[in-house]
Amino acid sequence: MTAIIDFLNTIFWGYVLIYGLLAVGIFFTIRLGFIQIRHFGEMFRCVLGSRAGDKDGISPFQALTISLASRVGTGNIAGVAVAITLGGPGAIFWMWMVALVGMATAYSESTLAQLYKDHGPGGMYRGGPAYYIQKGLGQGWLAAIFAVALILAFGLIFNAVQSNSIAEAVSGAFGVNKAIVGIVIAALTGIIIFGGIPQIARVAEFVVPFMAGIYLLAAAWVLITHITQVPGIIGHIIASALGWQEAAGGAAGGFAAAMLNGVKRGLFSNEAGMGSAPNIAAVAVPAPHHPSSQGFVQALGVFIDTLLVCTATAVMILLSGAIPSAELTGVALTQAALGEHFGNFGHYFVAVAIFFFAFTSIIGNYAYAENAIIYLGHGHMSVVTGLRVAVMAMVIWGAIQTVQTVFDFADASMGLMATINLIAIVALSGTIAYVTRDYLRQRAAGQEPTFHVADHPEIAPGVNREIWK
Repeated sequence: MTAIIDFLNTIFWGYVLIYGLLAVGIFFTIRLGFIQIRHFGEMFRCVLGSRAGDKDGISPFQALTISLASRVGTGNIAGVAVAITLGGPGAIFWMWMVALVGMATAYSESTLAQLYKDHGPGGMYRGGPAYYIQKGLGQGWLAAIFAVALILAFGLIFNAVQSNSIAEAVSGAFGVNKAIVGIVIAALTGIIIFGGIPQIARVAEFVVPFMAGIYLLAAAWVLITHITQVPGIIGHIIASALGWQEAAGGAAGGFAAAMLNGVKRGLFSNEAGMGSAPNIAAVAVPAPHHPSSQGFVQALGVFIDTLLVCTATAVMILLSGAIPSAELTGVALTQAALGEHFGNFGHYFVAVAIFFFAFTSIIGNYAYAENAIIYLGHGHMSVVTGLRVAVMAMVIWGAIQTVQTVFDFADASMGLMATINLIAIVALSGTIAYVTRDYLRQRAAGQEPTFHVADHPEIAPGVNREIWK
């Protein structure tokens, strides 16, 4: 079994997804006319257009914060440090590049999720890749495989990984027994997820801006106090990225190491094209009332995750005296860097940051899995209750022990779901381009964009005509 999982991960993450995610991001960037650059301001307009949802959905801002809750995890702290260790400062440049094209992919998949969303139990909006694969492509069997892979990866195993990170950080910083940490995390998780997506949204819209804001403020302070070194650091990043000097600490060194590690870290962190964030994008009440508006919101999520939060970690490491090495990498490197900037407080700050980043990832991941389990369970809430109990159990288990084979299995599951999602959004790219042109045409005419499916007979019959009437 281990050999099969390792083989699948080699195929998915060594070939299919590294190149596939990049290629799809470039494809949508070109097909949509560099939408993430030319219409960057539209992202903020769509997030701030309405702070209110309705009885059937959550607000655009809440959808953004839930997706950020999942995107911004321990990878933003530990993963960036690993990328710098293996690829040198140039890895940061390639992280930026992959996020830039990833914004177009995130826009595309979330626009589709909005377009093909449906009503679930209690009338709440539900949607995501499983829905647009079935409704848009008519491939219900493929949608079911996607949903199962998402539940295994995001709903269960990745939550054990996040719990393990919290337990390691809290145990290391404060000496608390890992089992106790796991039980406390599970209890907090249960309080939130048993309230459903509306409860997750209420927590995320307060906790996520707070945690990200404090982290970015710490990075801003480091920048201000080392302002004279900043031009040199930027030059160092670019030189390393383009292979003009050897990658610090990189075994391969130079251009190849910088690009490979930067691309991997960017893809893993922002999740653009993975098919995860569309699950919560579909639950939002878009403002303006048009599928494209939620696409713009989730594109902004990629920008915040990688170009702001990951960069914040990189800045604090590169402007410190901490030297990346085989022994000093991951969380230890980030802690050493913040220790240089803030003294002993820096070590505790990283532990607290890991707690918030990882805990919000748990509830964000659960929100994605809930949509998938409702799709598979045909709206029966009993399966949702089973998922909630299973998530709490995995949180406790993950805090106590690490079983690498199980985590590798999660990578394989995520690789499968991402591959299916990429095929689906490319197959539906004509629909994405059509809906985008409709939105931009109305905005260019000075109108508030709205979408009435009856006015667009070209759109596939899978669109819910009650939602978009």
